[in-house]
Amino acid sequence: MCLWEVCFKLSKKDISLNLFVYLLHPRNTVLVTTVSRDGKPNVLAVAWITPISVNPPYLGISVKPGRYSHKLLLETGEFVINVPTFDLAEKVMICGRKSGRQVDKFKEAGLTIEEAKVVKAPIIKECVAHLECKVVNRFEVGDHDFFVGQVLAAYVSEEHFKDLYDVRKHKTLLHIGKNKFTTTEDAYKEIKI
Repeated sequence: MCLWEVCFKLSKKDISLNLFVYLLHPRNTVLVTTVSRDGKPNVLAVAWITPISVNPPYLGISVKPGRYSHKLLLETGEFVINVPTFDLAEKVMICGRKSGRQVDKFKEAGLTIEEAKVVKAPIIKECVAHLECKVVNRFEVGDHDFFVGQVLAAYVSEEHFKDLYDVRKHKTLLHIGKNKFTTTEDAYKEIKI
């Protein structure tokens, strides 16, 4: 029996529309660093991220208004996408559940900040890749704002990346939903058509 035959015989159920986002998971999860005008850094966990354009290099992130990082994105217009590995899942949860208004999330999560190459927002030393961005547009979309960032600098651990991530060494942090995460296998399948 073909796989497509199995799929068409699967029993399906309706779900509440407020759960629709979980049908699009697991999703790559990143740590977005921002900085205030007076130099105070902050970090936010984000799974709603997507590339938008290669030339010019644009990506987009969805951030809920009211978040401290949302305020800082509007204030300084700069951010860094920091790519964590699976072993940082607990630290990422701390950054996603706490507010930088009340606590120093870097200290609370045990993350080390370092100076970025181009923007004022810091990078996170423990992460394997960094994309430094400036905000070029913002769209109010439902209960989130979609920030478009132009990538100004991108760099990655040589151990984890050649032209693609080496999944034997790089265990991508994938958010399933709520407080659950997963990662990649040690193998991949290359499809040639």
